[in-house]
Amino acid sequence: MRDYFDSYGVLVALIAVGGGIVGGGLAANRLLRPNRPTAEKLLTYECGVDPVGGGWAHSYVRYYVFAYLYVVFAVDAVFLFPWATVFSAPGYGATTLGEMFVFLAFLAVGLAYAGKKGVLSWV
Repeated sequence: MRDYFDSYGVLVALIAVGGGIVGGGLAANRLLRPNRPTAEKLLTYECGVDPVGGGWAHSYVRYYVFAYLYVVFAVDAVFLFPWATVFSAPGYGATTLGEMFVFLAFLAVGLAYAGKKGVLSWV
C-alpha cells in the first residue's frame, strides 16, 4: 500500500516544481520589467485610432452566424480529407461513397436553409 501512495508523492512533487517554475517566472517578470504607467498607455487601444464614445459598441448577430457557417464548412473539410484516403482502399469504395453523399446532403440542406432565411446576404 505504501508504494501506491508513493507514486502520488511523485505527482505532487512534479506539480509543485512546475508551479514553482511558473510562479518564479512571473515573479522575475514583475521584478525586472519597467513600470511607468502614463495616461496614454492606460487608454483603450482601438487599432491605432483614438477611442471615441463609451465602452459599449453594437455588434450584429449576423457576423457570428458567418463565423458559425465558416466553422461548419471547415469541419466539413476535416471530414472530406480522410474520406478521400479511405475511398481508395479496397472494399470500402461504395460504402464510403454512400456515407459521404449522405453527409454532403445534410450540408446542402443546411446551406439551402441558410440561403432561404437570407443569412448569406451581406446587406
